[in-house]
Amino acid sequence: MDGLTLPDVDWRTRNGMAALLDALGANEGDSRFVGGAVRDALLGIDAKDVDIATRLKPPQVLERLKRQAIRAVPTGIAHGTITAVLKSGPVEVTTLRRDVATDGRRATVAFSDDWREDAARRDFTINALYADPSTGEIHDYFGGLADLAVRRVRFIGAPLERIAEDHLRILRFFRFHARFGLDRPDEEGLAACAARANDLMALSRERIADELLKLLAVADPRPTVALMIDRGIFTPVLPEIGIDGAARLGRVVAGESRAGIAADPVRRLAALLPDDPVLGEAVAARLKLSNQNRKRIAAALAGAPDALPVEAFAYRTGVAGAIDRLLLHDGDEAEIRRLAGWAPPRLPIGGGALVARGLAAGPAVARALQTVERQWVAEGFPPAERVQAIADEVAAMILAEAGT
Repeated sequence: MDGLTLPDVDWRTRNGMAALLDALGANEGDSRFVGGAVRDALLGIDAKDVDIATRLKPPQVLERLKRQAIRAVPTGIAHGTITAVLKSGPVEVTTLRRDVATDGRRATVAFSDDWREDAARRDFTINALYADPSTGEIHDYFGGLADLAVRRVRFIGAPLERIAEDHLRILRFFRFHARFGLDRPDEEGLAACAARANDLMALSRERIADELLKLLAVADPRPTVALMIDRGIFTPVLPEIGIDGAARLGRVVAGESRAGIAADPVRRLAALLPDDPVLGEAVAARLKLSNQNRKRIAAALAGAPDALPVEAFAYRTGVAGAIDRLLLHDGDEAEIRRLAGWAPPRLPIGGGALVARGLAAGPAVARALQTVERQWVAEGFPPAERVQAIADEVAAMILAEAGT
């Protein structure tokens, strides 16, 4: 890939980018595109986020953006990061820097004007590629282009040292390998991650969860996850994940693909755990997931779906919950595909219709509605005419029981 230039991707000319680059002195060599957007452009992948590295110090960036009437948000100004808010979306602008001190969770930085020094503090070679906005020239200080050509994720410098600087790099190593790597990971990096796996215990559970869900969102994370289990990466923080989970994850990934369902990292996380709703909810709570996702994981681990028609099961548990249970427990592919395009109908009758049939408002109507709904579901959601007949039967039965 030597000699490549940045392709003419859409984000280079998005609304407001030219004004931003002009403000940041890109034509004078003060600013360059960097990181994931450059990497993805070279691979022909659409980039979600665009980052710019600059030799300008944060106060200069703020002043220049103000002069161009570009809204600036100091999202991480202590570390040199300012978000420029364009009409086409945000762009992160970060001053070149070097690490002064690190403790595995955060770094103290000093600003720099040396591109190589800035590249040296980044995690992997494929993430340390810079591109001149004007000419598209790629600047590669640590062999990132060669690694990208063979789809290899490799630490910049000594892997053990880079992990000691930021423990999250262990999980990032595997995530980037799952997304970009071919065959086995870089052996030196893999050995370092396995040796320092206990360092993950020093990280917040929110950071672990964010990185894990990103890993599980890639097209097929199963081979990488299986390797992580084999090398004990999860043991310090998620010992509940076992090799059986990797096998089930593979079946879920395959089932999603066959049914045409989008990859879902929360469902895939549930697939890694044993069928134990209490344990599943505890793991989700430990990872500080939302209450909704905690309940979803617990429900997914409640075992095989009930012996009901699949739409009736989905009506009771919710469509997403039903699909989770079916995929985790080798459900029928045709039923999964059918549910993916199914929206639960609404019961075409309300309490007022039962009051009109002579029932007293209150518990009697609530009981009648529940009975009507159960019958409606059991009959496969028949149309309103049939529901009216069911309501007649239920109201007559309750009135007869009451002796009225």
